[in-house]
Amino acid sequence: MKDILSKVHSPLFDGINPEDRIAMLGCIGYHIGTFRKGDIVAFEEENIKHIGLVLSGAVDMVKEDLWGNKTLLVRAGRDEVFGETFACGSDNLSAATFLVSEDAKILFIPFNRVMRNCTMSCEFHHRLIENMVRIIANKNRDLVRKVEIISKRTIREKLLAYLSIQTQLQNTRYLQIPLGRVELAEYLCVDRSALTRELVKMKDDGLIDYDQNCFRIL
Repeated sequence: MKDILSKVHSPLFDGINPEDRIAMLGCIGYHIGTFRKGDIVAFEEENIKHIGLVLSGAVDMVKEDLWGNKTLLVRAGRDEVFGETFACGSDNLSAATFLVSEDAKILFIPFNRVMRNCTMSCEFHHRLIENMVRIIANKNRDLVRKVEIISKRTIREKLLAYLSIQTQLQNTRYLQIPLGRVELAEYLCVDRSALTRELVKMKDDGLIDYDQNCFRIL
């Protein structure tokens, strides 16, 4: 476990060294799960009592309607946390499905034990609580960004808004986006074929250049 935690660079453990992480998790409790691509970690309406920390792979939070149309809400990659929004709710019910998009290893921690001081009242547990609150706040900011993107009227406007935000986050006009075409279409709530056509038009119009997931803002 020490070897695993020493390689984790998650905001959840900011300011907590590997030795203290082991002691803290021993007090709080945890378990590690291994999943294959396509596995479901939690279904919509399922009771969420644990937060998940992605040690490897990726997990998508998706919403699917009665007709099978799927919307990608957010993707949690390595060192990122998921499930905290629902775990801290009054009923703990998930409003989305958590789907493994890449073979994953996940550390699960009981949320109620995270947010309560352990019997040892250790300093690093106080830091964990602060980190958890900061993560929840940042997730809310990310959801505001998504609302800003999908509220645009056209596919081009949605793409420009998404790429503009990625440019700010990565501080460069040479971007490596974390989503493939299918996932990007689901994230933007648009048809994949229409998205592909619009990308070609934007390239022809001299707005962008791209090769698979690598983009350059012109």
